[in-house]
Amino acid sequence: MTGRANPVLAERLMLAVQGVRRVVRRRVRAELSVPHLPGSQVELLRVVDEQPGIGVAAAARKLSLAGNSVSTLVNLLVEAGLLRREVDPADRRAARLEITEAARERMTSWRRARTGLVSAALTRLSEEDTTAIAAALPALEKLMEILKEDG
Repeated sequence: MTGRANPVLAERLMLAVQGVRRVVRRRVRAELSVPHLPGSQVELLRVVDEQPGIGVAAAARKLSLAGNSVSTLVNLLVEAGLLRREVDPADRRAARLEITEAARERMTSWRRARTGLVSAALTRLSEEDTTAIAAALPALEKLMEILKEDG
């Protein structure tokens, strides 16, 4: 069974999600003493962390970005010491990407700060509200998968 299109719900959902992300990002950035990374660089680090040894072209597909855009991101992250580019032994023309220990530590700190911030905020909600958020998560995860499939 599918629902009807509801542009008001879609807009409210996007505003809420974007608002939460923006506030968390701003607060975590202020808490951590590392230089800010643009979202696209953070997304690439996450992809490489999830799939060590991924190639540039595969990372570009996963991020829905042009290959040359991902190559630029790779170069910036290599220069920053957060990503390693290694020659693929099976195809010497291709590169395999790995995050560095510095990137791993940075991502761990960022996750810890983000999780702590949101966890603390959740304790200030009523039990009813936290139950509603928990109940909505499976549907939001399905929505994310549908949006990925359509892209």
